Amino acid sequence: MNSQQVCIFCELPSERVIKQTELSLVISDGFPVTPGHMLILPRRHAETWFDLTAQEQQDANELLMILQEQHQQQDTSITGFNVGINCGISAGQTVMHCHIHLIPRRVGDCADPRGGVRGVIAEKQRY
Repeated sequence: MNSQQVCIFCELPSERVIKQTELSLVISDGFPVTPGHMLILPRRHAETWFDLTAQEQQDANELLMILQEQHQQQDTSITGFNVGINCGISAGQTVMHCHIHLIPRRVGDCADPRGGVRGVIAEKQRY
């Protein structure tokens, strides 16, 4: 990222933050795939999961588990989750600040969910 680019996750307004720890923030996805779609991101600017420290990865994982449990307790229609991280432009990353998607899934939210994250390359989703 050059000095003229602004990272939208580095300059989040405080009202967007749902939960936070010393190392991470949680926000609702601005373009949710399903209701309850959230993002976990490090406070420190790091482009991908692989640029995080082990402590930042652990903190994000702990938040992921907490959020999953909270979702399940608050919404009994949730029957599954997709968890995803896009690392690099060729993997579909559009905001170059690491963020982990937690996407609640419900029976009937799409015609055929088989293949899940394999759908990033549509012709590989069915096997």
